Amino acid sequence: MTMTAEQIETLFTRRDGQFAFARWGRPIAPVAFGIEEDALPVVKGALEAVVKLAGHDMAETDTELGSNLMMFFFADWAELLDVPGMDGLVPDLAGQVERLQAAGANQYRFFRFEENGAIKAAFVFLRMDESLQEMSAQVLALSQAVQVILLWSEDAFQEQSPLALADEALVLRPEVADVIRAAYDPVMPPAANDPTHALRLAARVQVAS
Repeated sequence: MTMTAEQIETLFTRRDGQFAFARWGRPIAPVAFGIEEDALPVVKGALEAVVKLAGHDMAETDTELGSNLMMFFFADWAELLDVPGMDGLVPDLAGQVERLQAAGANQYRFFRFEENGAIKAAFVFLRMDESLQEMSAQVLALSQAVQVILLWSEDAFQEQSPLALADEALVLRPEVADVIRAAYDPVMPPAANDPTHALRLAARVQVAS
């Protein structure tokens, strides 16, 4: 199934009605906290697969930030309040924790941006509740990799996962993969706030199909 321009626009339209698209502007240098060591290769492998799909790059370190993609796995949102320096990473940390607790949320992503609007850094927070613990490490890692490769809408994958099974193998849904590839086309801008950007993405998806 090929996505229409309207469907693509929805993927990047936030709850306040604003269209907001951004892709990474620098190689992704990830680090993960709070998971078993044997799960690290799964997380890194998932990121590598999605980054390769996008035609983008990964790096061991970011020359400015050290790591520009930080993933945190924990049991309770309140734990974030005790992490040294966390309040410097997340604006209004205490208020954000309170909102996430009230909503019963199990994940939160926060992005920082370059001057041209491209993604500069991302912070992924996963409260490992029962639903996330029931996921295999591969499903969890790949779904998070997809959700951090672009600045999607908060509700982009609420109704349908970006993943699917093909011959019992876990893969990205082809239409989602097409959008990611189109988003990283070098002739496309790294960020956009005009919904017409969805038309340009759709045109590239159609050509690729």
